[in-house]
Amino acid sequence: MADHLSAVLDHIDADLDKSLERLFEFIRIPSISTDPAYKEDCRRAAEWLTVQLRELGFVAATRATPGHPMVVGHQTQAAKGPHVLFYGHYDVQPVDPVELWNTPPFEPTLVAAPNGDTWIVARGASDDKGALMTFLEACRAWKTVSGELPIRVSILFEGEEESGSPSLKPFLEANSDELSADVALVCDTDMWDDETPAITTMLRGLVGEEVEITCADRDLHSGMFGAAARNPIHLLTEILATLRDADGRITLQGFYDDVSELPKAVKEQWARLPFDEASFLNQVGLSIPAGEKGRGVLEQIWARPTCEINGIVGGYIGEGFKTVIPSKASAKVSFRLVSGQNPTKIREAFRDHVRSYMPADCTVTFRDHGASPALSLPLDGPWLRPALDALTAEWGREATLAGTGGSIPIVGDFKRLLGMDALMVGFARFDNRVHSPNEKYDLSSFHHGIRSWARILAAFAR
Repeated sequence: MADHLSAVLDHIDADLDKSLERLFEFIRIPSISTDPAYKEDCRRAAEWLTVQLRELGFVAATRATPGHPMVVGHQTQAAKGPHVLFYGHYDVQPVDPVELWNTPPFEPTLVAAPNGDTWIVARGASDDKGALMTFLEACRAWKTVSGELPIRVSILFEGEEESGSPSLKPFLEANSDELSADVALVCDTDMWDDETPAITTMLRGLVGEEVEITCADRDLHSGMFGAAARNPIHLLTEILATLRDADGRITLQGFYDDVSELPKAVKEQWARLPFDEASFLNQVGLSIPAGEKGRGVLEQIWARPTCEINGIVGGYIGEGFKTVIPSKASAKVSFRLVSGQNPTKIREAFRDHVRSYMPADCTVTFRDHGASPALSLPLDGPWLRPALDALTAEWGREATLAGTGGSIPIVGDFKRLLGMDALMVGFARFDNRVHSPNEKYDLSSFHHGIRSWARILAAFAR
């Protein structure tokens, strides 16, 4: 089958305009999962994908859930070699504020880019419809040229990724035997830079907490009770300030007990990457690195745990001024975790830390905003080297291993519920404005992405 690869790549090049037409047709379906007004559009998107899979010879169906439907497909031929499960999502973010779009959000537009590339501008062009279609079009090319795929492929598309995936875990649990494969393929990640492909091997985990402190039984006049009555905003901010020390280390008891240093080979590869710390910070209007002293920016955002305060609420925040001592104050705090850290242990350490500072006449309550552990793809597994070689051959640049500061919960679900590692290969650029007005996907990302998946499928067949 791998002998067909050259012809498959030629077909992808010749068929690019038709591939774009199919992508544009898909993008025009406004599948916004968070807004009930678009429920039928989400179903239309799922059914559109089901039709596409059936055209490619998959046994495919739109499967009902309590929310938006899943799309599941399995190829019909009994191909030899490994079995992969490709995952993507067909839902998109809302388009607000719509007045900031230069073109209609669901009418894909080709725009000349300053670097000579072409941008596909539309909601979902990058996240995740463009990325999803790179794989489908690679499958289409293989089927057209050779009549079959080089390995066994199953598909899972969901329609609630942008709204927290409430139906996904129950669906995986109920269909674990059907959906289990040798490895999962996930396309919702980035290139290293505009010309260098990357495979994301490290995902940080996440713990989300909301803490609310109550002092007096009602709001108080600051002239009558100031200084004598405890102010919950003072108390809250004093506690939050103790979460990190002067060197940027997090002070929770046992927080670093399960944190390991980077493997030497990974650290050396990252050191060779053309990463400019100053430019990274300058692009957001900053210049002085924060966080743990002695740790580089790249290491901090990819491979070190964090504690961040995401919001504080308390007292009067309306127009004008009100001299009030509030009864309550609250904060939202998140922890990004690295491999080895237990989310439950970190949550309890945070709560114990806050409680240790509470006066006897004040109370504190906590609200759980979810948790997921960090994940790392085994560097000695059978999937990584063939995929890296395939990407290097396509892009003409050595493909790199990357981490990501974010969290992709589906990857953890695949590991915990289906026993599969996930290979995370994406072709998005950092300036794609996902979730924002004028979202775009580079035409080169779409074209080379299709060719990259074609090569990866061939590499796995060997």
